[in-house]
Amino acid sequence: MARRAVTTREASAALAAIRELPVGPSGEVLADREQLKELVRATLVFFGQQHPGRSVEVRVPPFSAVQAFDGIRHTRGTPPNVIEMDGPTWLGLTVGTLSWADAVQDGRVRASGTRADLSLHLPMPTSANE
Repeated sequence: MARRAVTTREASAALAAIRELPVGPSGEVLADREQLKELVRATLVFFGQQHPGRSVEVRVPPFSAVQAFDGIRHTRGTPPNVIEMDGPTWLGLTVGTLSWADAVQDGRVRASGTRADLSLHLPMPTSANE
């Protein structure tokens, strides 16, 4: 099933909404389950659109997963480059309340593979137009 594209306007609105939410002591964004679902899906799908490809899979279970970045294409099984985290961690990374290095060091991000580093791509720009 094809996933609905996220417009720049929707992504900008999601990022603004994330910035309005409370932040936990470790930089994770605190939201109820429905907020998590909507904000993770919008920002993760938009992230995939901004970085098209199939060499890295970014997973935020149970809400969403995308494949991103050009490179060796993955077609079956577990891709060689996998990044997984929970929703509050993803939201914190998207707006910069949590750094990639801290999230990896604390074990909140599980990343494997030579291309499984999003530090150059997070946080997402203040406006999705940037």
